[in-house]
Amino acid sequence: MDHPELRFAAGLADVPEKWPVSASETVHSTGRVISVRRDTIEPPDAEAFVRDVVVHPGAVGVVALDDKNRMLLVRQYRHPVGYRLLEPPAGLLDVQGEQYRLGGERELWEETGTKAADWRILVDAFTSPGLTNEAVRIFLARDLSPADEAYDRLHEEADMETVWAPLVEVVAAVLAGHLQNPILVMGSLAAWTALNGPGFDSLRPADSPWPAKDL
Repeated sequence: MDHPELRFAAGLADVPEKWPVSASETVHSTGRVISVRRDTIEPPDAEAFVRDVVVHPGAVGVVALDDKNRMLLVRQYRHPVGYRLLEPPAGLLDVQGEQYRLGGERELWEETGTKAADWRILVDAFTSPGLTNEAVRIFLARDLSPADEAYDRLHEEADMETVWAPLVEVVAAVLAGHLQNPILVMGSLAAWTALNGPGFDSLRPADSPWPAKDL
């Protein structure tokens, strides 16, 4: 099939683009996490159309690996899907002005009582770009140790279970369809690829720019 072929550093990248919006209104707001915005979009050389956008503050996730390449996970009840999911520590970017890495450090501490000395970036992703502007950054955290103090968990987090799982087993469970949390899926596959490819030292520094959130 005669299609263009893209390569790394030669077109294989997402391109920022914004079409004009002639009208925009907030049609729903919870006042807590999300709101729904209705935009009238004016595409080039085509008729205007309307789309609803779920406005989200973004999130961070943490693939925390020990010196045996075991992944630190929590098992948490998720009401919208009706599952108790195995997940990496993760949470909203809901602290005004907080640096992304500090958000990852906070979530790792709050959910597992753990801190890490070595931080890298594994993946940046849009979770569902046809519906929401939610962006997630997934960190790799290593050189783990217990945090100096515990966090008082509430609501769904109150009965979370913390477990270890070998990274190779996590990847196998993902490919078998046994694990479905998107941050776990993306993060574990990215970590496995780095571990068995160019190595963790090839990953981006933890404080690298995040165009999806910094624009």
